[in-house]
Amino acid sequence: MSENLDIPKAQGRGWWRRGSRNPDSFGQISEGIARFMGTPRFLIWLTIFCAAWLVWNSWGPEGLRFDSSDYGFTALTLMLSLQASYAAPLILLAQNRQTDRDRVQAEHDRQRSERNLADTEYLAREMAALRIALQEVATRDFVRSELRSLLEDLEQSKAAKGSDDGEPTMEA
Repeated sequence: MSENLDIPKAQGRGWWRRGSRNPDSFGQISEGIARFMGTPRFLIWLTIFCAAWLVWNSWGPEGLRFDSSDYGFTALTLMLSLQASYAAPLILLAQNRQTDRDRVQAEHDRQRSERNLADTEYLAREMAALRIALQEVATRDFVRSELRSLLEDLEQSKAAKGSDDGEPTMEA
């Protein structure tokens, strides 16, 4: 027993576990509740609940009624007011969380757009550099035409040389 006094108390012991809680769990739970309140299923269940409340307290056994119709169903009014008073802040909290998510998504989209623009500008500069470099490179047609003109020059010089090589001519 005394050896346990030298060891600090472990995280997560006790009924309130601080270490294992997700700091965003309340927001996630409230967002889930707010999403559920915006569904047709919630409206149907709320309608069934109110109808059952009204039927029981109007036509149920006299001794088992808990909300008298003589007072305008005060307890039901209080229950619906309580539900509405919790629904409004939960919906606002869900909207704030969605706004935060949208802001982060917009920032990511802006960064992605900037990267795409930078990539596009880089590729445009590279294309321009390639076009400039290609203007200085000899194309296949240019090389062929130069070779043809060289061949023609060689044939002309051979023809001119062949007639000037000292072959005897008939003039004498």
